[in-house]
Amino acid sequence: MSRSATLFAFLGCIVSVACAHAQPVDDRARIADALLEALVETSGVPGISASYARDGELVWTGVAGFRDVERRLPVVAESEFRLASVSKLVTAVAGARLVQSGLLDPDAPVQTALPWLRNDWPAISARQLAAHISGIPHYQAVDQNRGHIRYAEVREAVGVFSDRNLLFAPGASYSYSSYGYTLLSATIEAAAHEPFLDFVARDVVADLAIRPDTDPIGPFDAAPYEFEHNAPVRAEAHDYSYSYGGAGFRGSSPALAMFGARVMSNEFLAPQTRALMWAPARLADGSAVMDEQDHVGFGWRVGVDTRGERIAHHAGTTSGARSLLLLYPDSNESVSVLSNTLWVAAIKETAVVLVAPFRIDADVDAPACPTDATHYSGRYQGDYISGEAQFAVVDGVCRGTIGANNRMGAWFNDFPQADADRLPVIALTADRRLGRAALVTPAGLYDFSCSAQNTCRAVFGTRRMLEITLR
Repeated sequence: MSRSATLFAFLGCIVSVACAHAQPVDDRARIADALLEALVETSGVPGISASYARDGELVWTGVAGFRDVERRLPVVAESEFRLASVSKLVTAVAGARLVQSGLLDPDAPVQTALPWLRNDWPAISARQLAAHISGIPHYQAVDQNRGHIRYAEVREAVGVFSDRNLLFAPGASYSYSSYGYTLLSATIEAAAHEPFLDFVARDVVADLAIRPDTDPIGPFDAAPYEFEHNAPVRAEAHDYSYSYGGAGFRGSSPALAMFGARVMSNEFLAPQTRALMWAPARLADGSAVMDEQDHVGFGWRVGVDTRGERIAHHAGTTSGARSLLLLYPDSNESVSVLSNTLWVAAIKETAVVLVAPFRIDADVDAPACPTDATHYSGRYQGDYISGEAQFAVVDGVCRGTIGANNRMGAWFNDFPQADADRLPVIALTADRRLGRAALVTPAGLYDFSCSAQNTCRAVFGTRRMLEITLR
């Protein structure tokens, strides 16, 4: 399914809930809203909500699209989404709170606290479970129909995998495992002397709209979808009681952003506790645990964004959801991005670009908006590409589109979500210039920076390079 949008339609108000709920806002929020609207329009994702908090205060929440496609119900700020594996951060913070209070030793064998657990596994620690170095397997072929059974308690959920062999000796290697978080939640339950979900509700997410992902969903909650033939279809009901701690919470984007703000509060977590969470875990040979470019700590991934700033984060993917919580620890900022569809997304890059309008100022050396440009040419992955281009200034913001009927577009359109033959470009500052901007693609938002010669550059992932000149 092709999503062709004329510049005229793009520059105007996209016909969606986001337009219906438009309110007077400052330039930064207006640009962030436009980015979110363009992302929904370009990707075909039914609904997205995102929030940004700074210094413990909620600065912005943006919504676009629909929480229920069939009934044309819009996403609202109160809409709750599946958090998927971002749930692991809730669990990791619950564990850190217990470490802080002296009730949990992160390096003690969890078997000591769980005498009912099989005893032929080698000793496994909470730290190893949180860093995915325990050897406990992730979902396997036998788990294909997971999500159709309700487990009444965490101990029962541990029974799903407790008779399986470890993939390796604890501490020997890294292998992502949501079941490891099921066992971690059982360990937390034992240390807290109360049910895991009760402890989380009372001690970790109290007063925040974060709760177990159970049916039925609330009246404002986002229904789950998956892409089939580039179009969203309603996903089946799914019971996450096999791993509430690994994938089973849901929440709103404001609540998740404020949870991130809470994590950075010294009243909630002492600096040494955050240091424990964000320090790289170590394998038995002493090497730091890595997941691609990030260090893995106590549940969190710690690395740098596209501009080299330190971030702590975790993303999630499950049926009916793609999610992210990202923190800038050095500047006390928190970003959440939640969607109600399983899609291929550069979600970390999307979050970084989405809140960039709040984090950068106008660049007086940036080139003026190239309103006379009609096409572009350049290189993608070393190969020559070209296409149409069109730009205009709207309310002080440089906006435009570039054609995607080339190898670059073919790569983006190979994903299961919607296709696009033109990609929106939106400047991140309201100064009539095109310096730092966002390239909106079916896979998310990417940093798109332009020089005085109207030469623009973007990097997709860690290896795919785009460099074009607008003419």
